[in-house]
Amino acid sequence: MSKELLVYLVYWSGIGHIVLSFGSLAIPKFLKWKEELAPLQKLLRQMFWTYAGYILVINFCFGLVSLFGTDELLNGSFLAKCITFFIAIYWFARVLIQFLYFDKTNAPKGWFFTLGEIGLVGLFVLFTVVYALAFLYNYSWI
Repeated sequence: MSKELLVYLVYWSGIGHIVLSFGSLAIPKFLKWKEELAPLQKLLRQMFWTYAGYILVINFCFGLVSLFGTDELLNGSFLAKCITFFIAIYWFARVLIQFLYFDKTNAPKGWFFTLGEIGLVGLFVLFTVVYALAFLYNYSWI
């Protein structure tokens, strides 16, 4: 795989992370988190919102690093290997969680939510593949 193609893919994945981060701001409203979390004790609600905030910031930072550090993510250094591996594993775990853990019995129904889930999972798979390829490139295995 050419470095030019990987630069392109990592750069656009960075944009995808930024878009995902801003789009994620709407999820609490669409999934009615405020109402759904209301019965929980305050500490559990606070922990949930804190974890959601950490995930949002991590995804946004993946985007920033990918946009502004594309060349550094593909320079074969120890840090480039570590970061691309971490991002690939992060998204791979998210895909596994989507299919093997989440109980979608009570998930919102309808074409809008189905299309949203397909889009999100597609993006998660794309991120997994792009950063796995970047990791392999950093080891010169591809």
